[in-house]
Amino acid sequence: MPAKREKLKELEALTSRPAFWDDPREAQKVMKETNAIRSDVELFDRLSSRLSDLVALHEMAQEAQDEGEIASVSRDLAELKKPIEDLSTRAKLSGPVDRKNAIVLLHSGAGGTEACDWVQILFRMYQRWAESKGFAWEVVDLLPGEEAGIKRVTFMVKGEFAYGLLQSEAGVHRLVRISPFDANQRRHTSFAACDVLPELDEDVAIEINVTDLRIDTYRAGGHGGQYVNKTESAVRITHLPTGIVVQSQNERSQGQNREMCYKMLKAKLYDREMEKQRALAEKHYDSKGDIAWGHQIRSYVFMPYQLAKDMRSGFESSQIEAVINGDLDPFLHAYLEWKLSGQPPRRSAAELE
Repeated sequence: MPAKREKLKELEALTSRPAFWDDPREAQKVMKETNAIRSDVELFDRLSSRLSDLVALHEMAQEAQDEGEIASVSRDLAELKKPIEDLSTRAKLSGPVDRKNAIVLLHSGAGGTEACDWVQILFRMYQRWAESKGFAWEVVDLLPGEEAGIKRVTFMVKGEFAYGLLQSEAGVHRLVRISPFDANQRRHTSFAACDVLPELDEDVAIEINVTDLRIDTYRAGGHGGQYVNKTESAVRITHLPTGIVVQSQNERSQGQNREMCYKMLKAKLYDREMEKQRALAEKHYDSKGDIAWGHQIRSYVFMPYQLAKDMRSGFESSQIEAVINGDLDPFLHAYLEWKLSGQPPRRSAAELE
């Protein structure tokens, strides 16, 4: 927090300069950052003051041997634990886009119908996690599996720090279970890939040359209004220099889908530039290889034992049903700790069967 206080002083000094509003766009950007840091500092001060008061009350109650007051203060201290943990997490999210909304893309990998079902399970897991955080989510594009599940889905998670929290999910996720699609009840291994991108504001300088784009329109195959399947409202954009493809079909009009595609393309190009500057400790699945064995960042094993394990931080949980139902915070926090430590992955993927 001392670093944030110092940063806040610098920004406040900058905003007080006479020429500060000469560049309104830059001024708005600075004001947004100033308000965000001020909010964190003020929250820290409120929680620190409340914690100090409760500790003092608890000591007084113990001296007076007032069991009722001790129990009351203990409950208040317990209620303070979660906001303090949340603030600690926010302190670890200091990247330039950590506060942004997140664009999440899930793709099925090796495993056929099983992999498509696995994508649907992951999609539901992230929905439930988002809802537990008070975040909104919205489907951008969805391609069902041929027999069951989902082959590919793109959705947005909207809320402060959505990207900063979900960035840990980028990579290949491995599932081991008795397949409900196998009449012989055999154990199957399936893979799905997750990519997480920040929703960027207009002030992020990413240039897109229209001549570098191939824009295709087609009839949408999902929900989106009475005309969605009758007109070519869905849009697919290919960025020719990089081969990046983005598509959107869930908005009501072609213009809205085109705007969403531009937003996703901008995020992907930004992520591509940032990837060049990041350490090689962790890369997204599409820069590591196939969506298959040897590339996973997390394994979820239902059989022969129950265990969810992150291959980077080493964090694991035997409460796999809770994890699948959206209890992801322990994994997200462990990843942030690991990322800040600069340590290599605790164990290799091949060590977990």
